[in-house]
Amino acid sequence: MSGPLRERGDAHALLVAEVERARTGAGRLVLLRGATGTGRSALLEAAVAHAAGRGLRVLRARCSPGDTAVPFSCVLHLLGPVPEFADEEVGPGQDDRGSAARLWRLLRSYAAQGPVMVAVDDVDLADDASRRWLMEAARRVDRLPLLLVATERSQYDIDPPPTGITHALTPSLVRTHTLAPLSDDTSAELARAAFPEASPGWTADCADAAAGSPLLLHALLDDLAGAPSSTPVPHTCAALYPGSYPAAVSWWLESAGEATAEVARTLAALEQTEGDATVRRERSEARLPSPHRSPAAAGLAALLADACAADPARVSGWLTAMTRLGLLRPGADGRPRYAHPLLRDAVLAGWPAGRRQDAHRAFAQAMLRRGDGVESVARQLLDSAGVGEPWAMRVLRDAVTVAVRAGRTDDAVGYLRRALAEPLTDDLRQRLLTELGSLEYASADAPVGIPRLVEALDLPAEPRDRVRTAIALGTALAGRGEVRTAVEVLRRTEALLPGHLHLTRTLQTASALLSDQDQTVRQDAYRWLAETAERSPELVGASGQALLVRYAATAGDIGAGEAMRRLRTLLEEPADPLAEPFLLGTAAAVAQWADELDEAQRLVERGLASQRPSLLHPMKQALLDTRCDIAAARGDYRTVLAGHPEAARGRRCGIPGNADAHALTALVETGRTAEARALADTFDLRDAPDSWELNRFLYARGVLRFTEGDVAGALHDFLECGRRQSARAVLSPVVTPWRTAAAECRLALGNPREALALAEEELRLARVWNTPRTVGRALRVLSRATRGRRGLELGDEAVAVLRDSPAEAELVASLLAQGFQLTASGERARGRDHLREAAERAERLGSARLLAHANQALRTAGARRTTPAHTGSGSLTGSERRIAELAVQGRTNMEIAALLHVARRTVETHLTSAYRKLGIRRRGELRAALER
Repeated sequence: MSGPLRERGDAHALLVAEVERARTGAGRLVLLRGATGTGRSALLEAAVAHAAGRGLRVLRARCSPGDTAVPFSCVLHLLGPVPEFADEEVGPGQDDRGSAARLWRLLRSYAAQGPVMVAVDDVDLADDASRRWLMEAARRVDRLPLLLVATERSQYDIDPPPTGITHALTPSLVRTHTLAPLSDDTSAELARAAFPEASPGWTADCADAAAGSPLLLHALLDDLAGAPSSTPVPHTCAALYPGSYPAAVSWWLESAGEATAEVARTLAALEQTEGDATVRRERSEARLPSPHRSPAAAGLAALLADACAADPARVSGWLTAMTRLGLLRPGADGRPRYAHPLLRDAVLAGWPAGRRQDAHRAFAQAMLRRGDGVESVARQLLDSAGVGEPWAMRVLRDAVTVAVRAGRTDDAVGYLRRALAEPLTDDLRQRLLTELGSLEYASADAPVGIPRLVEALDLPAEPRDRVRTAIALGTALAGRGEVRTAVEVLRRTEALLPGHLHLTRTLQTASALLSDQDQTVRQDAYRWLAETAERSPELVGASGQALLVRYAATAGDIGAGEAMRRLRTLLEEPADPLAEPFLLGTAAAVAQWADELDEAQRLVERGLASQRPSLLHPMKQALLDTRCDIAAARGDYRTVLAGHPEAARGRRCGIPGNADAHALTALVETGRTAEARALADTFDLRDAPDSWELNRFLYARGVLRFTEGDVAGALHDFLECGRRQSARAVLSPVVTPWRTAAAECRLALGNPREALALAEEELRLARVWNTPRTVGRALRVLSRATRGRRGLELGDEAVAVLRDSPAEAELVASLLAQGFQLTASGERARGRDHLREAAERAERLGSARLLAHANQALRTAGARRTTPAHTGSGSLTGSERRIAELAVQGRTNMEIAALLHVARRTVETHLTSAYRKLGIRRRGELRAALER
């Protein structure tokens, strides 16, 4: 069967049979029931046409809400057009029982002339008198050639509908047929008939939007007529013309009643807020849901009932009924959702914005009463107007905290923007603006974030809040290269805080730290800091003095031991919460340079824990940079590369950051040279502003170029790094050992004299700082530049120094260099031993570059590895396994060192090696790895 009677063959067959039965003199009532839009009227029209073709006289009426006040209005519509009964009129004042009897006699006399079909559409809208008359007629037609056919809306609504006409009739007097929704396949076939060139996906999308309703399907196809089927089915009614589909949905809502429409629209508003999360069903999946209601569906019913002040049982029943009809379909979480975004949008069409906002507020309150999570409640408040009650602000601020901790900055920004729509005091607005500006800047929306922070700084605020805002604004400005402006902002704020010494010190420390991005500003800032500290140390505080220690370390004025002694003393002093991050971050950086990596790690974690994640602070990035420095110092290339994508997302203005430099080096070390080249080519350094991160990246790019064989290019990068570092008064090799790198380039280019001068200067500065890493590296290069017996002695010293250091990569490089020199000088056996050890250590380290050099050197020396490459638990040496087992028992590195009578650094080195062999990254994974 085609056209409007698709999937209606059984109903049509029933009507055909009843027409024949009536022709034989045995009438009956046939009731066609169905939800709005399921095609009751179309089926009735087909039955009327068939009956007329079979010789039945047809009396027809269509009921409407406007006729319910007039008794027998429906019956008069049936009988009025018949000339024989034109003079029979029934008025409101006449006796219903007598009028009913007279009308029945008229109809019976009409039936005596031949078979009759009485067709009543929408009998549920008939007046009470007509409904009673029809029920009485149904009791009497079984011996008459009279067929009664009526259609009745049988959709579940929030407000219970009136009782149907068959409730008092025995089943033998009436044949009831309920029309089911169209199947998806049939809906798709009808769509394909209208659009023969359409793809299966497009027709399936139409079927979803029709939701099993012939009314909605034909309305949608009318709106899409003329549009190319290659374009997707729209998700909003604004894309439809002339608007038959939204009009059909509006009619469905009006027929359902005000209470049902309110629940339907509120559900649509809730779903729209949560996003278009409708999950498409598999085409083979059954339409009807499981008879067991999911907890999600039950919770939704209670929530809708609370928000709409409706009966929960009726709302639950409505959700079930709409799901069975196909208008709603269970999502992945089991909760009913509209079958298509277009249907949801049509339900919301024409609903005033104020009503939507009220619905979202009601939802938020209902969810809060139910105990939902703060973010779920806050998402509803995003689409509501200002509430003006304390609970709303509390929910929004708590949601910000949750989102920030989860790393969802964009969500936190949305909650804060909504919070600003609430009535606020100036001081609360100031704090919210500071937080919002910080997060907007962090989420790469810097053009918006900086004006927010400027606005916050202009508002009245408590001194501490003003300082937080000034530091956040200064951090943002410095991040965009406006270092002078940033420092000026901090100084102006400082002038507004007379009598607040601790706050003034914090601002001065922040100024000095931010000035690191500009060498001219840096010199002025540290000059002032040093002069003030010399006259009145209390004016710069512990954090300012820590910065001076760091400055002295980079300038090559003090050694690692003295620097750490001073910093540990400063760390013991009471610290203001606002100033403490500066002290911790500075101490962590210096501890990392001093190869006190465990202590540096603890200081980093402590410093990050003291940060407010939602506020901009210069030390937050500094701490993250130090964390990356620590991983690089340990040769933990996996950690460096794992953290690089997240750090790269926070990069600004195409300027390389510290994480980029370390990632570049890690890619080179792990043999991924092509990826390293791609990363290096990401940045155009010709116009990059001065910064210490740029210097570090220049050094890393030099390493890449040297590995690629571009020795002249590498030398240029190393010398440019050195020129920039020297201009910043950074002379010590603790940050970038550019002299030794340049010296190796000079050697490769055949300029040993220039290489010697660079290596000697590096060693002099390294002995000032006096850590095995810096001294051993300088000795290694100096030994190559010196050569001869003295060169071999320097090489042996480099290896000896580095054996008591966590700088495993430097030790491998020194073993390689010394192995080369020993082999070349005739000490082939000792040279091969060095090369074999270098190969084994390079493998444990995960440095493909050093391992390739070691294997090549062994082949050149006519030797081979004594043991094959291997990893896993079985690859651990006896010392590594013993130390790992003690670590599993909960022993600290210091305790293990004391038990085994070895240096703590030896413990660190063995654990690092064990981690690499076992393929793990942290201490907590040791037990499972050893068991494997």
